[in-house]
Order: sequence, then C-alpha cells, then structure tokens
Amino acid sequence: MQFKKSTEVLCSFIVNILVMSVCYFTLPHTARAEVSIIGSSGSTIKIEKIAVFDEPWALTFINENDLLVSTKKGKLWLVKKDGTKFLIDGLPNITYGGQGGLGDILPHPNFSQNSLVYISFVASENNGRTRAAKVIRAKLENLTLRNHQLIWEQLPQTTGRGHFSHRLAFGPTGSSHNGMLFISSGDRQIMDSAQSFDNNLGKIIRLHDDGRIPEDNPFKEMGFPANTIWSLGHRNVLGISFAPNNNLWANEMGPLHGDELNLISKGANYGWPIVSEGNHYNGKHIPSHSTNDKFTPPVKYWVPTIAPSSLAFMPIKKGQKWSGNAFISGLKSKAIFRLNIQDYQVTHEEKFYIGKRIRALTIGQDRNIWAIEDGGMGRLLKLKLD
Repeated sequence: MQFKKSTEVLCSFIVNILVMSVCYFTLPHTARAEVSIIGSSGSTIKIEKIAVFDEPWALTFINENDLLVSTKKGKLWLVKKDGTKFLIDGLPNITYGGQGGLGDILPHPNFSQNSLVYISFVASENNGRTRAAKVIRAKLENLTLRNHQLIWEQLPQTTGRGHFSHRLAFGPTGSSHNGMLFISSGDRQIMDSAQSFDNNLGKIIRLHDDGRIPEDNPFKEMGFPANTIWSLGHRNVLGISFAPNNNLWANEMGPLHGDELNLISKGANYGWPIVSEGNHYNGKHIPSHSTNDKFTPPVKYWVPTIAPSSLAFMPIKKGQKWSGNAFISGLKSKAIFRLNIQDYQVTHEEKFYIGKRIRALTIGQDRNIWAIEDGGMGRLLKLKLD
C-alpha cells in the first residue's frame, strides 16, 4: 500500500510538472496572438501584445529596434521589439501621486552620437507638500543614466497633484526649430495662471537643447520666465508633436468636455480659462472661442470628451496608407483616433475602439503604431496596419 501511494504521489508530481511545462511554453504564444480591430470607417488594424508594465506613462524609440518605456511610479525600461525588458538605473528622485510621477522620455535628435535622453518627472523640495514638473537630460550608457543636467522646471511649485502635462517634443532637423526643445506645462489646476506671464504654468515652453533661452522667443523682452514661453492659455496639454510639414500641433484636455486639437503658433493665446468649448465640472458655463477673437480657437474640439493623452504623426511616404495622418490616444474614450488633416483642417476622423484607456502612442520606423495602456498591468501594444 505504501508503494502504491508513493507511486501515485510521484505520478501526480510528474503530471503537474508536465502541465506547468505546457503552460509555460504555450503562454507566450497565446499572449502574442493578434487581434483585429475594425475602425469606425471600416479600416482594420491588428493588435499584438508585446509586454506588460505597472502604470506606464510614455514610450519612445531610440533606434529601429529599442524603445524606452517609463512608468509613473518611477521606473524606466529599455524594451526590445520582442518584449524583452531591461531596467535602467540612475533616475532622479521621483515624487509619485495623483497625476504625477515619472513622465515623458525623448531621445536627443543626435542620440546615436551623444546618447542623450530627456526625461520629465514630478519632484518636491519639501517632502511632497508642494510639487512641480522638471526636465533633465542625461547620458544613457550601459543601462544607466549618467551626468544629469537640469533643463527646465515648473514655476511655482504648488500643492496640487494634477495637470503637470510635461510632454516633450524636438523641432524637426532642418526646420526653423532645429535643435529646439518644446515642453508642455499644465496649468496645475490654477486656472488663471495660464493667462499670466509671471509663471510658466498653462504654457508651451521653447528652449535650446541645453536649456538656454532662444533669442527669437516671442516674449523675450518681458524677462524670465516669460522669455521661455512659446504659447499660452493652455489647460493640460498631454500631446505635442510636429507634423511632417514641420508645423507644431498639440492636443489638450478640456474641462467638462471640450478637448482640443490646436495648431501651435508663435506667441498665440489659446484662451484658457477665459474661453473653452467645454464647461466647468460644476456645470458653470464658459464662453466659447467664438465669443472672443483675441484667442486662437482649436482646429478641432470634442464634445463629449475623448480625453486625449498623446499625439503622433505618420511620416509621409508616397503610396503608403495613412501617410501624414495624425494619431491621438484616448483615456476616457478607450480608443485611438486617426485624423486626416488637410490645409490645417481635419477632413476625416476614424475611431478605433480598443476597450482600454490608452495612455500614449508613438510610431516606429517600421510605420507601425506602438501604444501603452493606462494603469496597473498596462500592456505595450503593437498595432499593424492591415
């Protein structure tokens, strides 16, 4: 009887090992299976899960095969296209909470020569009582960030935990913005700050790649910090990107509805909080842009909200599908939006409902769209055009 019982235990153990082995070897195949999504205009994209992260916030390619992915709690990953992940050391101290934490990441235009990356994050000088976004640059060498240099910081630090924005974009090589770094700075939920020049909240900032202030900024005669400002009257810009024709665009979270897509012009005022296409959360009415021609109206706005969280443009290539189109990720809408823009107007919009809050997207050199979901267990997705 003892021999029989031991044999049964051994057989059970072997079966369990075999089951575990089968699960181990089949899970990756299942995880990487493609799912087709049909857009509102009938277009099809195929989605493949690549990796999973805890509260991912931004992603960017540093070469044809490698991405950087940041997570809001303060981790930065180097990710291969097959999903293999490597943790990067040497991050600054991150203040996590609310909408804040580790933010955007962007390689220098000459990254292949200088290994410089730019990182936005939320920091506090007083154990979290007040906080603000900062941008540093550092050398990425052997999975470590070295030689930190402060490029920019939000002024003033405030007690709130929202509307940091801190998205980054470099001016295109060969354009009038060559080597210029653009930073979106949210209003920090202090609405009137967006219309004032004694702070840099509710603004889009333009600096040299080393943090110096350009001489041709529109408000340079007004002193610091006004001389860093490129445009003002913004609420919470979470998408900022250059189109293939070198125009700068930004998408912006509205209050209660009224999200905006704006063509960003030198010295322009976009009206927040004096005008908006949405209302305050308490229902209080805000006049629309049409009531005041002092302010630049959005090229497009959304009611109800889509909660736009990032923006990227497909490079122009003759004969290629969606050449030059804009792509916007959506949080509340749980979708990705494709916009065809002609003569500074959106001529067509297509919605791809993903079913998960999409925190950010970018476009790889292979012309595929890469996106990350919001929150815990946020997936890195590869979206291939069908």
